[in-house]
Order: sequence, then structure tokens, then C-alpha cells
Amino acid sequence: MLFAFLTLLQEGGAPSFGVVALWQQMGWEAKAIVIILFIMSVISIGVMVDRWLVYGGARKQSRSFAPAVAGALKEGRLDEAIKIAERNKKSHLAKVVTAGLAEFQAHQQSPDLSGDEIEASRRALDRAEAIEHAELKRGLGSLATIGATGPFVGLLGTVLGIIHAFQNISSEHTSGLGAVAGGISEALVTTAIGLFVAIPAVWAYNYFTGKVEAFDVEMDNSSSELIDYFLKRSGRTAARGK
Repeated sequence: MLFAFLTLLQEGGAPSFGVVALWQQMGWEAKAIVIILFIMSVISIGVMVDRWLVYGGARKQSRSFAPAVAGALKEGRLDEAIKIAERNKKSHLAKVVTAGLAEFQAHQQSPDLSGDEIEASRRALDRAEAIEHAELKRGLGSLATIGATGPFVGLLGTVLGIIHAFQNISSEHTSGLGAVAGGISEALVTTAIGLFVAIPAVWAYNYFTGKVEAFDVEMDNSSSELIDYFLKRSGRTAARGK
């Protein structure tokens, strides 16, 4: 639609509508809208790149962390398991497991672990999981906001462009195509830019939200397995004490 309109203008002898020409013909309101959309686009791209790197690092380190820490725990080497977790600082699983192991290790001086001490380890895991969930979601709210408001910001530019077109009609006392061309071009351009900014933001938000949900499931499973390990280990300790 935008390109068809610009072609029609050029065929009718209207002035050129290149990028520079369009910018020069825009009113200050339309320019402000375009600048706002450009800033929104930069923020959106920045969040996408940041989350891509964070999620990629978390996935890569977790793949090597999980079997290594499982082997250490199977052999009862808690210190080694904690060291492995601390070496994988990008892994979401390592951050959660470290908190649970540290809390569990703090009670190892007692010959038997009570239910309260196991519950303390569970709460430590829950706190670590909540903190990591918030960290994984950081920036996604900005993507959601940009995706939801981008079209409306572009629509605001559309309304301002139409107003500009009618002002030209009133000032020039003519209803020809040349009188409204600038205002209508503003309307079409700002609408297109608004959609161009919003659509990738919505796609990225949905994609990254799915990643976070998958990470949450993995952290929940790791926390549950670690609590089971604590219960089994405390049961063996109690049996040896008897």
C-alpha cells in the first residue's frame, strides 16, 4: 500500500519521496514519533541480543554441569559438587543447586538431619529458583511493552499525518493530491515503522518466554531431585548412627 501510493505520486509528477525527502517534509510531531520508534527498536534489539547470549550460555553450561554434579553427588562428594556448580556461573541449574547444597552442607555437622533442616534446604532452593527466574525474565517486559505499544505509537503518527494533510488543504485552499501528499506519506511511513518495530518484539517475547518456561521446569526438576537426594542421604546417616 505504501509503495503503491508513492508510485502513484511519482507518476503524477509529485516530488520525490525518498527517505531524506520524506524526513524533510515531515512535521516535528511525525519526526518525534519516528525518533521514539527508533529508540524502541534499539532497546528491543539490545534485549534480544542480551537474552540470546544469556540463554545460550545457560543452556551450554547446564549440559556439562548436570552430569558432572550428578556424578559427584552419587559418590557423596558434596565439596566437589559445590565447586563444580561454582565453576558454571552462567548455568541456571548451577545457581539453584549451589544454594541447596550450601544450605545442606551447613547442617552436616549434626549426625542426623531433622525435617526442619531438610525444609530449610528446600526453602533455599525455592529462593534461588525465584531469583534466577527473575534474572532470566529480565528485559522481557520491555519486549512485551514495545510489541504492544509499537503499533499504537505508529497509529499516533498516522493521525498526526492526516491532520497535517488537512491543514495543508486548508492553508493552500486546494484539494489536489499535492496538497495532501506530505501528510498522507507521514501517516503511512509512521504506521509501517510502528509495525516493523512491534512485530519482531512480539515474536522475540513469545520465543524467549517459552525458553524461560523450559528453564523453570528444569530448575523445578533439579530442586526436587536434590531434595530427594538430601532425604536419602539423611536416611543413610541415621541408619549408620543406629
